[in-house]
Amino acid sequence: MLASLSATLLGPRSGVAQGNDVVVFAAASLKNALDGIAAEWQKDTGKKVTISYGASPALARQIEQDAPAQIFISADLDWMDYAAQKKLIQPQSRGNLLGNRIVLIMPKNKAQTVEIKVDFDLAGMLGDGRLAMANVDAVPAGKYGKAALEKLGAWAGVSGKLAQTENVRAALLLVSRGEAAAGIVYRTDAASDPNVSIIGTFPEDTHPAIVYPMALTTKATGPDAKSFLGFLRGPKAKTLFEAQGFMFINQPVAN
Repeated sequence: MLASLSATLLGPRSGVAQGNDVVVFAAASLKNALDGIAAEWQKDTGKKVTISYGASPALARQIEQDAPAQIFISADLDWMDYAAQKKLIQPQSRGNLLGNRIVLIMPKNKAQTVEIKVDFDLAGMLGDGRLAMANVDAVPAGKYGKAALEKLGAWAGVSGKLAQTENVRAALLLVSRGEAAAGIVYRTDAASDPNVSIIGTFPEDTHPAIVYPMALTTKATGPDAKSFLGFLRGPKAKTLFEAQGFMFINQPVAN
């Protein structure tokens, strides 16, 4: 079942871009908020945004392979740094847009109380079940989750029970369908799915700060991409991001 899910869900997905559309490559966890923001921008301007969602490493590498993205929004600093080092972005446009939290989830009908603390028995809670996580070596949500479990002393007990996926939304779906006993996802992902319950939030000091940077790519040569980037920093976008549970940072990065 896991293999079939991987084949159908994982990796970037997008609509068909028209010639004048602004093309955005964005972390999968942004889908609900960003779809709404793009619709608002279209209402305001009459112009369209085509968004490809996926894991940040996959998106960065597609941009490196000449994909037509004009804006890149990563779920961590590492993959934006990668894009910068490869000279794929316009550095003066870069900024840290959002923050988030990671949470432990279970299917709603099986949720139980757990206190996330040092040496908490996550392995015992899982029993014979699996822990759904985005890839712990490359995908931001997975890296944050692994760091937290290591800091809390729980990693050794669960490292052999992982159901790893290529993006965080696929991990969420495994739990939503009851195909994994629990999962680690962003708080914003959990809030989007009525079939899961948040049973604990990982303390912020157990993992690196969760930051979503964004930037124009070197393919963004017209005014529309810059206009949409500005819209993402504005009050309408702030309201929609916060409604989905994101923390609005909107900090430019000094060059």
